[in-house]
Amino acid sequence: MREALVFGGSGQIGAPLLRRLQDAGWRVHAVSRAAQPESPGVRWLRGDLERVDGLPRRVEAIISCGPLDQFGRWYAASAIDAPRVVAFGSTSVEVKQDSADVHERDLARRLREGERAMFDAAAARGAAATVLRPTLVYGAGRDRTLTRIAQLARRWGRFALPRDACGLRQPVHVDDLAAAAHACIDSVASQGQAYALPGADTLPYREMVARVLAALRPPVPLTLLPAPVFSVALLGARTLGRGDGLGNAVVARMRDDLAFDATPARRDFGYAPRAFQPTASMFSPD
Repeated sequence: MREALVFGGSGQIGAPLLRRLQDAGWRVHAVSRAAQPESPGVRWLRGDLERVDGLPRRVEAIISCGPLDQFGRWYAASAIDAPRVVAFGSTSVEVKQDSADVHERDLARRLREGERAMFDAAAARGAAATVLRPTLVYGAGRDRTLTRIAQLARRWGRFALPRDACGLRQPVHVDDLAAAAHACIDSVASQGQAYALPGADTLPYREMVARVLAALRPPVPLTLLPAPVFSVALLGARTLGRGDGLGNAVVARMRDDLAFDATPARRDFGYAPRAFQPTASMFSPD
C-alpha cells in the first residue's frame, strides 16, 4: 500500500485531497492542529509544521497544503525518507513582490524563500519536488478573498466596487487543486517545476464579484461607483470598522490583470479546472 504524509489535512485543500488519496487506496498520515474524527485509511497526527509527534520514517510522498515558508523550513530539517514532495504556494510570490504594502512584499519574500528551501533540500536528498501556485482559491468557505466578500455583502445587504475594477482574475476551486496535487505525485514531467494553477475562466474583477453576489441567497446587488466616490465610501467604512480586508493595495490591485497560463500544468499532469459557477454554499464555512 502506498503511503503519504499530508500537512494541512483538514484544511480547505487538504480535506478533498485526503478523499482522493483514500479513494485511490493510499494510507495517509494526516497532520492537523485540531483533533479529527477517525477515517478509513487515515492516521491523524496532532500538530503542525512547528511540532508534530509520531511521524513515519518513510513515505512515498509528502504533500503540504499549509504555509510554504514554514514547510520549506520543516522539510529542510526533517529526516523523513520520501522520494516525492509536492507543496502548495501561491501566485502571490509574483503578484505581491513589488506591492506598495510592506506586509504583502514580506509574504512574497517568504514564499520565494520557502520554494527555494524546498527545492534545495529535495535536490540534496535526491528527491523530486513540485510547487503548485493557485490563484484565487474558493469552494470551501474558508478563503480570505471571495468568502470575505460574500460575508461583507451578506452583512451590508449590498456591495460596492470602483467602476474601473476590471483587472482580470481566474478563481480556482479547491477540488481542482486537490486533483492537481494528486496528479502531480506520479507525473515525472512535473518534477523540479513550479506551476501556476488558475481557474478555467478569466474574468474582470467586477464580473467575478457579481457572480459571487448573484449566487448568495438572497442575491446581493453590486453597486459600481466612480473611483473617487468609492474611495470616500471606503474611508467611511473603515472609520466605522467595516472595511477589514480592503486595504489600499488590495483596492489598487482590482485594476491590475492577474492572469496566469495553465498550459504547462495541463500539459504535464492533465490539469483541468472547472468554470467559475459559484453557489452560496461555496462561501459558507462548514
